[in-house]
Amino acid sequence: MNDQIKQDTVNKAAWAACGTFRGTVDPAIYKDYILVMLFLKYVSDVWQDHHDEYVRQYGNEPALVAEMMKNERFVLPEGATFAALYARRHEPGNGERIDKALSAIEDANLGKLNNVFQDISFNANKLGEEAQKNDLLRQLLEDFAKPELDMRPSRIGNLDVIGNAYEYLIKNFASDAGRKAGEFYTPPEVSELMAILMDMREGEEACDPACGSGSLLMKCGRRVQEKYGSKKYALYGQESIGSTWALAKMNMFLHGEDNHRIEWGDTIRNPKLLDGDDKLKHFDVVVANPPFSLDKWGQDTAESDKFKRFRRGLPPRTKGDYAFILHMVETMKPRTGRMAVVVPHGVLFRGGAEGKIRQKLIEENLLDCVIGLPEKLFYGTGIPAAILILRKSKPDKDVLFIDASREFKSGKNQNQLTTGPDSNLAKIIATVEAGQSVPKYAHLATPEEIKANEFNLNIPRYVDTFEEEAEIDLVAIRTERLRLKEELAALEVKMDGYLKELGF
Repeated sequence: MNDQIKQDTVNKAAWAACGTFRGTVDPAIYKDYILVMLFLKYVSDVWQDHHDEYVRQYGNEPALVAEMMKNERFVLPEGATFAALYARRHEPGNGERIDKALSAIEDANLGKLNNVFQDISFNANKLGEEAQKNDLLRQLLEDFAKPELDMRPSRIGNLDVIGNAYEYLIKNFASDAGRKAGEFYTPPEVSELMAILMDMREGEEACDPACGSGSLLMKCGRRVQEKYGSKKYALYGQESIGSTWALAKMNMFLHGEDNHRIEWGDTIRNPKLLDGDDKLKHFDVVVANPPFSLDKWGQDTAESDKFKRFRRGLPPRTKGDYAFILHMVETMKPRTGRMAVVVPHGVLFRGGAEGKIRQKLIEENLLDCVIGLPEKLFYGTGIPAAILILRKSKPDKDVLFIDASREFKSGKNQNQLTTGPDSNLAKIIATVEAGQSVPKYAHLATPEEIKANEFNLNIPRYVDTFEEEAEIDLVAIRTERLRLKEELAALEVKMDGYLKELGF
């Protein structure tokens, strides 16, 4: 067997491990167990691999090996490894042992993993009664002990196999979870588009105030790595759901994103990314795919918001879209600040308080681009969405409208934006960069045009996608009709002759 691991092999083996839970535990519940076990297996494999290498180098000097292990990215306490849990898998108490191991790992790595495992328990009753639970966890440990999931660095080399596997699982869970998936995942093509459009540079800071699993944020960071060969940047995020916050923390850890700060809490009611003066921290790049039209987003306390985020107007009680947009606007840096946010189309044209807020954002020359996306791109909703791009510093006052809603790869349950050269993604990016009108696809609107449309940003008002039907030549149609009538008459005469010959 070739010892070099392949990404597809790891992905399939990790997804196959879900079979242990299927039919017994709801996918919305078991996704956390699978992802945590993958995390535990990976850190155990890395720890063991590095330990074995030090033993090979320094031989029979356990004190020196122990000292070298103190320099690792993380600490794995004795008895808290996957191997230790696997060795005792046939004994009662698997759930309790796994919980204790996770707690020990958390305590030994408080700077990076503090509270990450507090919301998950392998000893919980939702996995069944004790005997069933113990057997389920034995099977799970055996699933992850398979050779396909041996993720030692000496096997995977420099490939980000574990990070990719984590993303693969998250995407598949999102596909299975349907409506709930929007809580933690943005489709990769959309996050890739947003990251490219934001074009994060070396030394910059990025924030996602509704960060979910952190994938969108990490795509922004990856741009810096690809363009500059550097990890000189910082990622910030906030997530309101505890289990999803833990998912983001593990995701960052597994991708080697150590320069991050992910807070747990409600961004609108209790923003936690503050500076030393207890004011909102500002960022070069702000990205988000917040919940669409969130009900009960916190309007009751927004009027007295100490950060003055809603000075342009108070969003409606039952639609929190502009609450997130206004928060993001307030956290852009004065000169370099730029943002990209996914919104439902209602944000573009709804009136009332939202219309007034929209008008002020346009009059302040913050809005740079509106991109209409195809339907069925996002997990949990079939409605089409749009991306708004806003900038604190614009070279002109025009707004580019792009109708990309008709160009996509069709799927049974989910549509996709194609990637690569000559793709849907490439066309959108090239159009934004050119900043010019394109017939039937994009229109560069002046402030006067937008004002004439009463600050309504509905894309069809600006991008004319109407295709004229070909003119009908009535003379040609009449000539063809007469010819066909003659042919039919001749055929009927011939048919009568045949019938007479047959005696009819």
